[in-house]
Amino acid sequence: MKKVKQLLILPLLAAIIFIACSSGDDSDVTQDDDNNTQQPAETDYDISGILSKFSGTGLSYEVNGNTVTFTTDDLPNHTSPYWPTTNALYEAYNGTNPNWNINPNRISAQNIVFTITLNPQEATNKQATGLGPIGIARNGVVFFNQYAGPDQPLTNEINSFDQWLGHPQRTGQYHYHIEPTFLTQEFGEDAFLGLLADGFPVYGPVEDGEIITNADLDDYHGHTHSNEDFPDGIYHYHITSEDPYLNGNGYFGTPGNISQ
Repeated sequence: MKKVKQLLILPLLAAIIFIACSSGDDSDVTQDDDNNTQQPAETDYDISGILSKFSGTGLSYEVNGNTVTFTTDDLPNHTSPYWPTTNALYEAYNGTNPNWNINPNRISAQNIVFTITLNPQEATNKQATGLGPIGIARNGVVFFNQYAGPDQPLTNEINSFDQWLGHPQRTGQYHYHIEPTFLTQEFGEDAFLGLLADGFPVYGPVEDGEIITNADLDDYHGHTHSNEDFPDGIYHYHITSEDPYLNGNGYFGTPGNISQ
C-alpha cells in the first residue's frame, strides 16, 4: 500500500513543480542566437533636460505628460545653394567635394510633427527606420536614414549634399543623412545633435576625445555611455563617417508618431 501512495504522490509533486516554474510572465522575453533568453533592461531615462537645446525659427515643442510634440517647418538656419537665390541664406556651393553637383530641388517650408516619449526604453521588437523623417535635429531639420531610396545606398546621392552636408528631396524637404557639419562646427563634434523618433539622443562623432567608429557601436548604431547631458549614462546614437552614418538596423526603442 505504501508503494502505491508513493507512485501517486511523485507525479503530483512533479506537476506542482512544473506549474510553479512556468507561472512567470515571459511575454517580453526574447531569445538570442544561442537560444538564451534575453529581456530589455528596465531603465528610468528622462530626456526632459535636453529639450531646451532645441532652437530655431519655425521650430516649437510642447510637453504633454510623458511625451513631447515637436512641430517644425524644417527650414535650415544656415546657408545652402538649395535656397532660392532671392533668400538671404542663399550661398553658392563652397564645400570640399570635387564631385559635387546640385540636384533639381529647392528648400521649401514643411509642416512636420513628431510626438516622442520623454522616457525612452529599449524595444523588445525592433522596428526598421523608414524612408523620410526618422528624427529631428536641434535646429529643426529632420534626419533621414542611410538610404537614398528603397535599399539604395547613399553612394551617388552624397555628391549632391551642400557645404553643410544636407540637401532637399523632391518636395523641398531639407534633411541630413550624415553628419550635420553646421551643428558640429557650432556646438562641437561631441555635442548633442537631436533625437530619433524613439526618444534616444543623437551625438556627434567624438566621445571622450576619441573619434567613434562603427566598431564602437551596436547594430542600431548606438551604445550606452555617460556624458555631460546624462552623467548616469543613457543609450544614444552616434554620427560616424561610414555607412550607416546615423542609424543601423532600425530603432533601438519604440518610435513615436511622425506626421507631415
